[in-house]
Parts: sequence; C-alpha cells; structure tokens
Amino acid sequence: MTPARLVASGLGIGFLRPAPGSWGSALVLPLALLPGWAILLAAALLTAAGFWALARLNATEEDPGWVVVDEAAGQALALAFVPAALGVWGVLLAFGLFRLLDILKPGPVGWMDRQPGALGVMGDDLVAGGLAAALLLGIGWGTA
Repeated sequence: MTPARLVASGLGIGFLRPAPGSWGSALVLPLALLPGWAILLAAALLTAAGFWALARLNATEEDPGWVVVDEAAGQALALAFVPAALGVWGVLLAFGLFRLLDILKPGPVGWMDRQPGALGVMGDDLVAGGLAAALLLGIGWGTA
C-alpha cells in the first residue's frame, strides 16, 4: 500500500465494512481526551495530510468509500468543541451530529460536496465538522 493510500484510508480503516465513514470518524474519538487546541491541531494536520494524499491518488473526482481521512478531519473538528460539562455524552453527541450532517449533507455541506477534486472530498466533511462544532458550542452555552 502506498503512503498516500495509507493516509487516505485512515491507516486502512477505510477498507472496513460496513460504514467505512463511521469507522473513519471513530478512529479519532480518542482525541477527545486531549485539550481543544490539541484536537484542532490534529484536525489541521489531518486536513493537510488528506489534501496531500488525495493529490497523489486518482480518487479526487469522486469520493471513494475507502477514503476516510476526510471523515477523520471533520470529526476532529467537531470534537474540538465538545463542552467539557457534557463529558462522554458530548463526545457521543459530536460523533452523532457529525455523522448525521455528513450523511444528510444539508445546505453548505451538500454544496461543498459538489465541488470538484480534493476540495469536494475534504470540504464537505470539514463543513459538516464545523456545523457540528457550532451546534455543540450552542449546546455548551445552554448548559453553562
């Protein structure tokens, strides 16, 4: 397996069935043990690694199911904003919100998904992660 394919598949997680996107999202759940700034850094590194890998693969015109680095990056973005008061329930909520937004692709998520190349592959998950993060922040304000 080439390094680009290894990165794009989330160290091979993308080849698990069923639901490779959910497996790719679950891959980064342990990041929730880190402080928010470290999770954001991980999201940025995953995003850069994803663009790097996709640029080296012929997988950028469509979003193959085995490419899950995009889910990992988007999920990490959502996890960075889990309110501490919610604990493990917040992590589960972040996972559920992100997956729901990634699957349903409402509004800006769907628009980004229709963009060509790596921008569409990575972008829809980053927008879904950002929307999940915004919802989590709103929930956090409600619990404060």
